[in-house]
Amino acid sequence: MEASLKRAQAWVELDPNFKTKQYVSSLIEKIDDPDCQKELQNLFPSDGTRIGFGTAGLRSAMKPGPLGMNDLVVIQASQGLARYCQRVAADNKSDKKLLAVIGYDHRSNPDLDISSKSFAVLTKMVFLEAGFDCVLFDGYIATPLVAYAVTNLNAAVGVMVTASHNPKDDAGFKVYWSNGCQITSPVDEHIAKSIVEKENLQPWTDYSSMLRDRVENEATYSDSCYGLGDKDVTVTIIEEYFKAVSASGLVTRQSSKFDNRPRICYTAMHGVGHKFAVKSFVTFGLDALYSVPEQQDPDFRFPTVPFPNPEEKGALSLAMKFAEKNGCDIILANDPDADRLAVAEKCRETNKWTTFTGDQIGTMLGLWIFNVIGKNCGKPVAMCASTVSSKMLAAIAEIEGFYFEDTLTGFKWIGSRLVELKEEGYRSLFGYEEAIGFCCGDVVSDKDGLTAMGVMAELAISVYGNGGSLASHMQSLYDKYGEFCSNNGYYVCYDPDTIEKIFQQIRNDGKYLSEVGPYKVESIRDLGFPGHDSTTADNKPTLPVSKSSPMITIRFTNGTVAQFRGSGTEPKFKYYIEMRGAVGVSRDAVTKDLEEMSNIILEKLLHPSENGLQSKL
Repeated sequence: MEASLKRAQAWVELDPNFKTKQYVSSLIEKIDDPDCQKELQNLFPSDGTRIGFGTAGLRSAMKPGPLGMNDLVVIQASQGLARYCQRVAADNKSDKKLLAVIGYDHRSNPDLDISSKSFAVLTKMVFLEAGFDCVLFDGYIATPLVAYAVTNLNAAVGVMVTASHNPKDDAGFKVYWSNGCQITSPVDEHIAKSIVEKENLQPWTDYSSMLRDRVENEATYSDSCYGLGDKDVTVTIIEEYFKAVSASGLVTRQSSKFDNRPRICYTAMHGVGHKFAVKSFVTFGLDALYSVPEQQDPDFRFPTVPFPNPEEKGALSLAMKFAEKNGCDIILANDPDADRLAVAEKCRETNKWTTFTGDQIGTMLGLWIFNVIGKNCGKPVAMCASTVSSKMLAAIAEIEGFYFEDTLTGFKWIGSRLVELKEEGYRSLFGYEEAIGFCCGDVVSDKDGLTAMGVMAELAISVYGNGGSLASHMQSLYDKYGEFCSNNGYYVCYDPDTIEKIFQQIRNDGKYLSEVGPYKVESIRDLGFPGHDSTTADNKPTLPVSKSSPMITIRFTNGTVAQFRGSGTEPKFKYYIEMRGAVGVSRDAVTKDLEEMSNIILEKLLHPSENGLQSKL
């Protein structure tokens, strides 16, 4: 308890936010109360841990202390990030003044007087203090616009203050590097080290007074960020983004070609996407969308959804009711920061809804983009997907003649690889992850729900104009390329040593398995340290290996791919098993074979009972 108390006292000395400072101070004053002791220990762990600088940045609940998203954590992170950028510039012998781009969403905790907006304003204050030029989007912005602005303005770094589709109490601090992609290793590790340097844990100046003065004089400013918002640049960047989309080849004006157009319903899921979705539809020359009114405006309370993730069961229920009332055939849904896209369709004959998986959407989008741009673009075409995504687009690439590559899980890897392939001479036209993230064209090197919705709408118009539906179109792809059926899930496992034990059993002291039950193994790739890939000449993987995030991929001679990995953030051992059926074999038949094979694979490789794995889903 003493260590937690000392951390809390030190925190109060630095915290620039009156309400979070007051909250922690009250806990300290009531230190003899067991409930206050417990809360203090939760906020200030005695082991000294703090919020991890993980996937592209920070994400946590808005709360006081080193584990939460709050003013002091954001200041520390911004100071560490700024100093690291300056060190990189010095190492590169660059004397050019560095530029940072900052955007923010609508997340807020009024009780603690913290919000994405206040985090963004503080972040700009830090970068100005460090001597940067800095552009702060004036008003809520969709995440893809920040990624676009980084490259458009030749910025050194970008920050998007968003928790995306996380629960309503969360906030986040996402970092983009100068290539417009989310940061990857080892940059993330270097930034994390910079943040915890003594100089950067201490606020460089009195940000609290600076912010308070601006807030008190809010009425004198014409922008929404207390005089720090860049209104003109914001307008220009938004205009240039949609002009770039229009010129990218993605816009094919399908609406002018067909009369039998589907009616499209849209939901912003209480996020920032609506006004940008409207602009996207105008850019693609589409009919006006039907927006779900209860979910149209940004609302940090997310009142109509328990979890603001369009992938979650029931998240599209309100949109479905609205669509039915207004005669809509298709629902397009962004997540709250508009970087992802969900798609659902109502059958005109049965009135039943189909919600498409991320793999199905990715397959349809990828092939469409190849057909409308790639075939005649004059360059070899490249596409990417995360390794846990379906292999269907890879199979299509082999048949249709474009290059396809797996990446590690996470869009930071997809976007970065698309940029590298472009530098190698490819036209990098598409990347996706099964978690409904899609990068269409080469305007942005990150997932972009705004461009994806325009492309999907045009695809749907073409399909409907030719007498079909999205569901029938997807089935036609299965008929042509074979059914791809998946069995993805996880076991609950609270012991990391058990996960490591399972991996070691599969590795078998380097003598990797040649068969699992009656199924013959074609190849094995192990991305745990030191790594193994039976398909390469030196048996070394082409993808990065990791001690902390191992993944094993097993390909079988019957076309099935099984992949295993730990969650990293949750007590889960995840598996992804996909079977490719031969052309002409029904989906029911492939599904039945997959179920039988999955049961054998999971039992033989994971030994759930023996290893105490629970709750297979």
